Amino acid sequence: MTDNMVIKRLDAGQADFTRALDALLDRRMIEDPQTSKTVADILLDVRTRGDAAVVDYSRRFDRFAGNTVSELEVSKAQMQASLDSLDQELADALHTAADRIRSYHERQVQPSWQYEEEDGSVYGQYVVALERVGIYVPGGKANYPSSVLMNAIPARVAGVDEVIAVVPTPYGADAGGEGRLIFAAAAVAGVDRLFTIGGAQAIAALAFGTETIPRVDKITGPGNVYVTAAKKQVFGEVGIDMIAGPSELTVICDGNTDPDWIAMDLFSQAEHDEQAQSILISTDRAFLDKVAASIDRLLPGMERRDIIRTSMQNRGALIYAPDQDAAMKICNQIAPEHLELSVAEPEQWLPKVRHAGAIFLGRYTPEALGDYCAGPCHVLPTSGTARFFSPLGVYDFQKRSSIINCSAAGAARLAPVAEKLAQNEHLQAHALSAAWRIPGRKSGRE
Repeated sequence: MTDNMVIKRLDAGQADFTRALDALLDRRMIEDPQTSKTVADILLDVRTRGDAAVVDYSRRFDRFAGNTVSELEVSKAQMQASLDSLDQELADALHTAADRIRSYHERQVQPSWQYEEEDGSVYGQYVVALERVGIYVPGGKANYPSSVLMNAIPARVAGVDEVIAVVPTPYGADAGGEGRLIFAAAAVAGVDRLFTIGGAQAIAALAFGTETIPRVDKITGPGNVYVTAAKKQVFGEVGIDMIAGPSELTVICDGNTDPDWIAMDLFSQAEHDEQAQSILISTDRAFLDKVAASIDRLLPGMERRDIIRTSMQNRGALIYAPDQDAAMKICNQIAPEHLELSVAEPEQWLPKVRHAGAIFLGRYTPEALGDYCAGPCHVLPTSGTARFFSPLGVYDFQKRSSIINCSAAGAARLAPVAEKLAQNEHLQAHALSAAWRIPGRKSGRE
């Protein structure tokens, strides 16, 4: 460890390394039974009482002093006024980020497609956007206008008819500070309606609908433990993107990047939350010492140093790996949300990456650029779920229907196959439904 014991040191060559890494990566999404019950009660209450329940919870948790959900809604005019009130440099930054996010996601749009067989039968896939989606913008320790852009813009590119946003901010639309920036981002991203509510009650309102808040088809965006539990419990009533945990960054470095840069990259994840995870893997022991020294020297000057320190002490690590293969094996075991390959010729390392939410190649590509303005969505799989989840994208806001258009000749060719398989499954009506399309076979009118 460093002199101030800010971050653990692990060695892949040690006998107990696997046990130590498993302990560090203990990311089981175990919900406290009381949390689950509390969330279930809130969901039922909002489902039963609608607006009245939302108002009660907003008074209780968000310092709301009003009487109706309408008072919690930020109008389009207020969103635009917030955007217009920004200084030009900040407004330009929002627009630049939005343009880059839009440009990237336009390349993800999946068109419908068809092909025709020789007998005239046509098969394909019909791709259509969801009608209405809800995006949850996290709040609490910080506000994230970038999350508005990252959720709403892919939905808009996909062709979603209506985007409803919820954000747990106590700031009014006419107030200064971070709340105003959230509303400005909503204007840039094309959000249709925005409500200043959060927590499980916001998820319930989106999932079930209330007198004022419309029910959506899918909910996207990360939140705290109550939001996560609520999304899990409403899944099936509505679609969800993924189950989000604390933010994560793994950096693999060959020892030739400025150690201060790497330390600050690790800080950039750790400052999110005490449960965030920052890990550095290097094949150079001396470089790990340099990064440890940078951490000790730079940490006292960080505004969120207490959060960073707690995160790095409890969940961070500097890991020595003897070679590239060992480093990549550890990385794939971690399956990080964000992966920085801060190495020479990172493209040569890329084919060995099996599990990562977003991959940042080279020494000049810090994860922070991806958080705000590179273009790809920053809503990413966490807690090892990069093994089977992908980043949020346009495809999450589209759904697909199969197209089957059999000609008479095509039906006659396929019907015997379907009939035989249906008979084997003892489904008589299935077999007859297919067989009666064969010329000369008995129909129900004979």
